Amino acid sequence: MTTPKLLFLLIFLIHFVTMSSRADLPGTWELLVADAGIASMHTAVTHFNTVVLLDRTDIGPSRKLLPPHHCRVDPNDPILKKDCYAHSVLLDLQTNSIRPLMILTDTWCSSGQFLPDGTLLHTGGDLDGFRKFRKFTPCEPSTSLCDWEELQDTQLSQGRWYATNQILPNGEIIIVGGRAANSVEFFPPRKEGAFEFPFLTQAEDNQHDNLYPYVHLLPNGHLFIFANNKAVMYDYNTNKVVKDYPILEGGPRNYPSAGSSAMLALTEDYSSATIVICGGAEFGAYLQRSSDTPAHGSCGRIEATGENPVWEMEDMPFARIMGDMVMLPTGDILIINGAQAGTQGFEMASNPCLNPVLYRPSEPLGLRFMTLTPGTVPRMYHSTANLLPDGRILLAGSNPHFFYKFATEFPTELRIEAFSLEYLAADKANIRPVLVESPEKVNYGEEFDVAVTVELPVVGIVEVNFASAPFSTHSFSQGQRLVKLRVTSAIPDVAGKYKIGCTAPPDGRVAPPGYYMVFAVNQGVPSVARWVQLVV
Repeated sequence: MTTPKLLFLLIFLIHFVTMSSRADLPGTWELLVADAGIASMHTAVTHFNTVVLLDRTDIGPSRKLLPPHHCRVDPNDPILKKDCYAHSVLLDLQTNSIRPLMILTDTWCSSGQFLPDGTLLHTGGDLDGFRKFRKFTPCEPSTSLCDWEELQDTQLSQGRWYATNQILPNGEIIIVGGRAANSVEFFPPRKEGAFEFPFLTQAEDNQHDNLYPYVHLLPNGHLFIFANNKAVMYDYNTNKVVKDYPILEGGPRNYPSAGSSAMLALTEDYSSATIVICGGAEFGAYLQRSSDTPAHGSCGRIEATGENPVWEMEDMPFARIMGDMVMLPTGDILIINGAQAGTQGFEMASNPCLNPVLYRPSEPLGLRFMTLTPGTVPRMYHSTANLLPDGRILLAGSNPHFFYKFATEFPTELRIEAFSLEYLAADKANIRPVLVESPEKVNYGEEFDVAVTVELPVVGIVEVNFASAPFSTHSFSQGQRLVKLRVTSAIPDVAGKYKIGCTAPPDGRVAPPGYYMVFAVNQGVPSVARWVQLVV
């Protein structure tokens, strides 16, 4: 029989071992905002160092009021005919303050992408948002009150719900797929409207695992598009598939089966692009509404631009659905959020995966994954992850319920957190570069200089890398991209600075026009980024 003293000792030992193992792992967590007022389903970082967060509009009150006299009146709304609550907010990263934004039409499971001028284009949704275009033009948070604009003079050719957006080399946006929309279309809209895309029909199953397809712009100008377990190289100019890739084994990977995908950093001569796809649910879990079916832990990696590409398979330390793959300034990938069982959908997952995992693509097969410090907040269905200019990862959302629900095992999550990688640890401060000079605009192929300061002498090459600001939703970052520039050695300059010569990306196939975070990376440690606009 266990005595109270022995039981106390056992509990203490379990707690000590747990905390010790947690302390031994890299990475730290911090709470940024205790109550953002909404659970963010869609998140994007602007070049004014603000963050746009979006939920849906048809679920009744959020926990953030709109300003006085800014109520949304909609006689067709199923819950609130007069809605005075915010369903989008703006986070100021300098102050961690929250400002309510006004969105009019439903943004449930919509898509987005930044335009070349830094405006966030937002497309589709449910109900009255099904065919809507919206724009958010960011501004200085201390001087302006920018807000959402719903376009009245143009709309989507087809309703888009669960679609994916990708910016193209000329600055156009392609919008791919969606429920009952096996087609593509463009913004600005083309006179032909939507173009049928039979591949999405071929990839569809009775769970609709072709939704939120993974779309990556390859440096040859074509698109890599993955849906369910199939992938093609697509020439959007001719509306033709130019390459079929092998099937990725391990079951469906897209919504609702909820894997994730990222394209590795583009580097050297920019001729090669490699895609990684990880995790996913067991087929049938969504149909059966099974919250305890174990997830998959496999990853497939393929050189999409190779002559005869094949999938290289490996396993993550944890099976995971609804994980987010975030490209880091170094070229490594953080896999964060999600669950170890179930599928996407309301109340259809369990066993939160609290441990982030670092994927190091330059390591040999079998040595690429590193387990990091676990968090304490489950981030499951409708959660997001975004790279911030200071190198941290912003975590928001998680609402595994149809409405906001707090008195339950996995409550609607209004907290916003940040996760810091080991490269931000205090013992690396003396090699962390400070980017003190960089241009505000650069042209394709332009040669330009940046200047950095570093506490310890520079040894080796300091990288200068362009990181896009993607639109994060449903375990995929639409438009995510990292381009490593060609650089010269760091040359000591006046006042303790080092000058680094850089060459901008050669064209829009490598880096579409728009705003990028510019990181200097010294021995794997990134600076705080400065924003640059890459222009034609």
